[in-house]
Amino acid sequence: MQEKYLFEYAVIRVMPRVEREEFFNVGVILFCAKKKYLNSVFFLNEAKLKAFCAEIDFDDLTANLNAFQRISLGAKGAGTIGEYDQASRFRWLTATRSTVVQCSKVHPGFCTNAEETMMRLHHELVL
Repeated sequence: MQEKYLFEYAVIRVMPRVEREEFFNVGVILFCAKKKYLNSVFFLNEAKLKAFCAEIDFDDLTANLNAFQRISLGAKGAGTIGEYDQASRFRWLTATRSTVVQCSKVHPGFCTNAEETMMRLHHELVL
């Protein structure tokens, strides 16, 4: 029997007009401390985005989501936050905020493979 590992995840959302509190899901961020895993995945459906909010800048939003992903990976060019340890980066990225890109509350679970679990959640909750 494979060992199961505690993981935490949040859904990445786009809320073009924060004051209206309307959003749609675009991605997932998943953290598994035991496996030293932190990653995020997103998909932007441009047609859906334009139908939801015609005035949003698709290129700016894509750049923000790419920065979000760079920070989750701790990649070069991710700035000061990208230098934090994985747990701190996850907490910073999933903190409550009033911005166009935000996260749901954090949810726990158990998995045997963090990458597969992230992709399954992305498929179920976003695509």
